Amino acid sequence: MRNKKILGLIPSRLGSSRLPQKPLLNINNLPMVIQTYKRAKKSKKLRDLIICCDDKKILSVAKKYNAKCLLTSTNHKNGTERIAEAYHKINKKFELIVDIQGDEPFISPKQIDEVINFHLKNLNYDIILPVIKIKNINKPSLVKVITNKKGEVLYLTRAQAPHEYKKKISLIKKHLSIISFKPEALKKFASSKQTPLEKVEDIELLRALEIGLSIKTVEVKGDSFSIDVMEDYLKAINSKI
Repeated sequence: MRNKKILGLIPSRLGSSRLPQKPLLNINNLPMVIQTYKRAKKSKKLRDLIICCDDKKILSVAKKYNAKCLLTSTNHKNGTERIAEAYHKINKKFELIVDIQGDEPFISPKQIDEVINFHLKNLNYDIILPVIKIKNINKPSLVKVITNKKGEVLYLTRAQAPHEYKKKISLIKKHLSIISFKPEALKKFASSKQTPLEKVEDIELLRALEIGLSIKTVEVKGDSFSIDVMEDYLKAINSKI
């Protein structure tokens, strides 16, 4: 039975600077945002799933494919602010809000459920951020997650980090495009202004760290492939789901 207190939200913005009109790009005969929606819909833990968009073009496409969609402001600086507005508009109580980012159309519904189960067992943390270990590569679009021994997030960065000063690093922790929030944490994030480190790195969860929210990671198995730039998209259209 689906958990009645878990809400999945897919933030979707049309005006991506690195890859224009990204949500509507075709992947395996479906717009990327619909591909993400259909895969997330297979989750066994989500009570409801809604696309949160900033443009009527996305809204129109969602309606065409019978996907639930909500129009939100064009003024948001990131997806977390967007889902916070959507959650406010929905005006229903949920135990967890799961941000399923629309730039990872090959996302596994099992990974979504794994993150939800982990957060339900670790409700002393505000946010759960899943990670996958991948080969250490220097790619600014790739967000690296730095943790302590308890798996608590210390920092997130686009830089080549940790810096290999005395020892080579073969694997790094990559952020998987699912984030589980406690509702209070999501509200606190959205009510806070952009923070200095967030502005420098352009990583929204740095705001969460800077305002004192606790983030814990869970390592998940499987592949992870987010589409950030044209190179990623070209790789995606040759991939099979």
